[in-house]
Parts: sequence; C-alpha cells; structure tokens
Amino acid sequence: MTSIHLASSNQAKVAEITLGARLWVEQTRGDSPWNFELLPGMDRLPTCIEDGDSFAANAEKKTLHYSRFCDGPVLADDSGIEVDALGGAPGVYSARYAGPQAEDAENNAKLLEQMRGVCAAKRTARFVCELALARQGQLLARFRGVAEGILLEAPRGTGGFGYDPLFFDPEINRGFAELAPEGKLQRSHRGKALRALLEWLRANRTSIYSP
Repeated sequence: MTSIHLASSNQAKVAEITLGARLWVEQTRGDSPWNFELLPGMDRLPTCIEDGDSFAANAEKKTLHYSRFCDGPVLADDSGIEVDALGGAPGVYSARYAGPQAEDAENNAKLLEQMRGVCAAKRTARFVCELALARQGQLLARFRGVAEGILLEAPRGTGGFGYDPLFFDPEINRGFAELAPEGKLQRSHRGKALRALLEWLRANRTSIYSP
C-alpha cells in the first residue's frame, strides 16, 4: 500500500478526505492501494506561503513545496467559498477572512455582516476545492470540484466546518451543516474533487510510483 501524504494542518479536511476515500472504495467495490495520511513532521517543515491568486495556484504551490520533503506522493487542498454579490469574495481568503488567526465562527460572522440586507435572489455562492498531487517537486495532476448554492441569512445545522452552516444546497433543500458527513461528501466541492482524484489514481496506478 502506498501512502499519499496530506499537506494540511486542517484536521476537518483530513477527516473528510480519509472518509471520502473509504466511501469511494465501498461504492465502486474496488480496491485502494493508497493510504491517505498526514505528512510526517509537517509542523516542523518550512511553511509554504499561500499567496496565489486562485485556489488552483495555492494548491499547486503547496503540493510542490511540501513534496520536496517527502519521497512519496503529496496531496494539497485549497478551498473556500465565493459569493457573487461580493465579487467572488472571500475566495482565496476564506480561511482568514476575519483575520490571520480567525476561527470559523468569526469568518462566518463577518460574511453575514457583509451580506446584511442582500435579498435571497442575489445570495448565490459556491464552494470551490482544488486538489493538487505532486511527487518530489513534480506536479502529477490537479482536480477541481464545485458546489453551487445559496448563502443563508443565519447559520443552520450543527455539522460540517468552515462556512458549512451558511451554505444551502437548493437541489436537496438542505444546508451543508445539516448533512451527515457521508451525505455532504456526495454533494460537496471536496467530495467531487476527491472522486476525480481517485478515478485518476485508479487509471494511473504506475504514475505515482515512478521516480
């Protein structure tokens, strides 16, 4: 079994990717020679400055940076929410919208304040996830997932993380924070990007083993 190291300090993202990989194996009735785990000693490695102008740029920058400290493949995620009425903000600043050390509740509160008084028809938004896979400083592939929805006027639900309490999926008439983890992965941006990655891995098994 090959370890794919996750270059992330966000435990919630790591848990989603691990769960998503297990669910994909069960649903496709396939096998998975890959084990997703945290990059060893990541907290002691030089930090990657995420100053890209897009989720894709940041994901690629992170995976290229951290894969230089590891023999095996490294997967990086950059994701967030884009609100149309705010010109796509918070975008790449989603994790630090209310400040460099902001927590989810603070980011959510700022976004709600920015959207105060905006009518339902103009509260369209989307979650975007970019996954980038690299090995020893060489980019192998990149995958994108998007989930379209509406920004709620107040938090709803107790599950999820990040902006999930504010994100409503009109196709299933539920908010992301109202879904069980398995259900959210079927609809979410990260779930879509992860399934694309896993399909690619199945079709390119030898690629990630090559030096």
